[in-house]
Amino acid sequence: MTDGAAKHSGLGMAKKQRPAKPRVIVTRRLPPNVEARMAELFDASFNVGDQPMSRTELARAMAQCDVLVPTINDQIDAPLIAAAPDRLQLIASFGSGVDHIDLTAARARGIIVTNTPGVLTEDTADMTMALILSVPRRLAEGEKLVRSGEWRGWSPSGMLGHRIGGKKLGIIGMGRIGRAVARRARAFGLTIAYHNRHRLPFEVEQELEAEWIGDVDGLLAACDIVSIHCPLNADTRGLIDARRIALMRPDAYLINTSRAEITDEAALIAALDEGRIAGAGLDVYTHEPAVDPRLFSLANVVLLPHMGSATFEGRDATGARVIANIRSWVDGHRPPNQVLEGWV
Repeated sequence: MTDGAAKHSGLGMAKKQRPAKPRVIVTRRLPPNVEARMAELFDASFNVGDQPMSRTELARAMAQCDVLVPTINDQIDAPLIAAAPDRLQLIASFGSGVDHIDLTAARARGIIVTNTPGVLTEDTADMTMALILSVPRRLAEGEKLVRSGEWRGWSPSGMLGHRIGGKKLGIIGMGRIGRAVARRARAFGLTIAYHNRHRLPFEVEQELEAEWIGDVDGLLAACDIVSIHCPLNADTRGLIDARRIALMRPDAYLINTSRAEITDEAALIAALDEGRIAGAGLDVYTHEPAVDPRLFSLANVVLLPHMGSATFEGRDATGARVIANIRSWVDGHRPPNQVLEGWV
């Protein structure tokens, strides 16, 4: 590797002393067994109250540790990174997305950033498939009707929804999760179309029986159900804006278990309220944990509390990946899940 290539990859930076038992600060509570293992291996401190850290608390934590373990709720921006002392050498994020961390600022300071890709693929795909079923079949409405005590029994015209077999599912972002969703959807009789930054190899398309559509506009216009699975970055922020929502058919549904900022939330709410699209299944929100109150009154929306990856198994696996990244770094190796510049 040339010196230039090493610098670009983050391997050519001046090496700092790595403590044998680093001071690790975790910003939220993790599964008990994960915290116990961290306490054995590292000088670890945990957020016992499990309340999101304020900006001041994050700055204080970053000043007192060798390794910070944040979650997607922690905005680690350029000013916070610039203010951190040289002691902070690793940001081992608990989760696969890194849009909450300014990677350019971290690289400029020689701070390594890691994530935990792949461990939540199946869990998120399961939840996506649940929403694909729930919205057209009105499962949330039906559950609320039973709980209300107002259900008057079966009738031929009661709680009619739409079958999903024979419909076309459009997937925006055919990475690990998008492909996992495609495999599930095929079993329910859905045909698959997708748009990706790069077209998949022919063999993968054949395996998934997936049709490539070269532009987002074409996919939105062609599909009965659209599911978002691309990462949030400069290219995808606001990707599904008012103009593109208008391309969807009035009987189409939008599913988002990725990042809310990929859609124009206000434009989506307006389209749902005016019946310009049939419904939506949402697990993410632009200002979460705050949810736009207009969504609460819309019967054609299923709302979930960002729980797409919320399984015991997934959280344990994520914690194990964080620990592996820290241990590899302590041992002087490049962490297996180091995020390099240009990550998407």
